[in-house]
Amino acid sequence: MQTGVLRAFRATAASWWRHRELRRTGQTALAQQLERQTVLRDLGYLKQAATVLNAHVICGDGGTFLHLGWTTVSSSAPIERFPLAALAVARGTPFIDIRPVTDVIAFANLPRVARDGSFDPDLSGAGRPVSLTTYIEMVEALGARIAKDPRPRQST
Repeated sequence: MQTGVLRAFRATAASWWRHRELRRTGQTALAQQLERQTVLRDLGYLKQAATVLNAHVICGDGGTFLHLGWTTVSSSAPIERFPLAALAVARGTPFIDIRPVTDVIAFANLPRVARDGSFDPDLSGAGRPVSLTTYIEMVEALGARIAKDPRPRQST
């Protein structure tokens, strides 16, 4: 395990207002226990981000979302203030920045990313699941920026 990742998770857990308040009131052991649980949970999420098919991070004006199949971890903060998502992207998880997208109606009508990588081509409409690469092509057409693009590179 990289010490930088562990250090970032520990610092984030220690900065939580509840953990700080526990320390302030002398409940240091409980604060440390909760911080350890938080770090272990975040390490699990980071491992899932590397292994789950179609895992990706989306950042928009409403916050940042780390989609891990059937699990979603979110923050109302931008990715710059959400260490778990930033670390997942740094380790290779695809990142979709929808902050430049201006057509929110078109974005809202996009299909969802298939959670497990499978999708039914017979379904149609906004609720139909599509592959992550298809979704990336759709949001990119609306102006989104993509980092750690999982699509194969096209040589011309």
